[in-house]
Amino acid sequence: MDLVLYGAELVGTVAFALSGAMLAAHKGLDLFGVVFLGVVTALGGGTVRDILLGITPPRMFYNYEYVALAVLTALVLFLVFRLFPRARAGLAGQMDLLYNLCDAVGLGVFAVIGTQAGMEAGFAGNAFLCIFLGMTTGVGGGILRDVMCADIPGVLRKHIYAVAAIAGSGVFYLMARLVTGGTAAALCGMAVTVVLRLLARHYRWNLPKAEEE
Repeated sequence: MDLVLYGAELVGTVAFALSGAMLAAHKGLDLFGVVFLGVVTALGGGTVRDILLGITPPRMFYNYEYVALAVLTALVLFLVFRLFPRARAGLAGQMDLLYNLCDAVGLGVFAVIGTQAGMEAGFAGNAFLCIFLGMTTGVGGGILRDVMCADIPGVLRKHIYAVAAIAGSGVFYLMARLVTGGTAAALCGMAVTVVLRLLARHYRWNLPKAEEE
């Protein structure tokens, strides 16, 4: 189980770093901006989670492997876009798809990771807290990313986002507590979030708004 979650966390870090770096590149940010936004997107949600759990300093400040992985991912994307204009042009038409795929994978992974962190911290009996931590870990980095790019966070306005994280967190929590712990619960929780997020993006599912557009 620990190995599965560790591997998933690495995958989620890369996925979120890519989503942040792609948005930064699209917005015309410089090298530092691309790298910084990649790191914030990848690790921002986990940092907020750690603060809520009273873990200070947050893990990103002493588990350097995650920071290094996010920086490396953002640098690679920057260099590919900078040195190979044809590659960037070729990806332009698929940018939206790649961005949303990376975002969905990161969301699914970190929703489960955040829920597990709450359970391991001694709050396994508090379903609300554990699921809230899962949602926060999943959406926190994306919120920071959007705010830094002067966008209204997508989690607040379109294509079922936080709801997908809550659903995946809830499935993982219930399976881990009531049905089966370990790898199966983690994979199911991640799958629910990723599939729901991608379906919402594809079919334009949105929650009701106070005023119809």
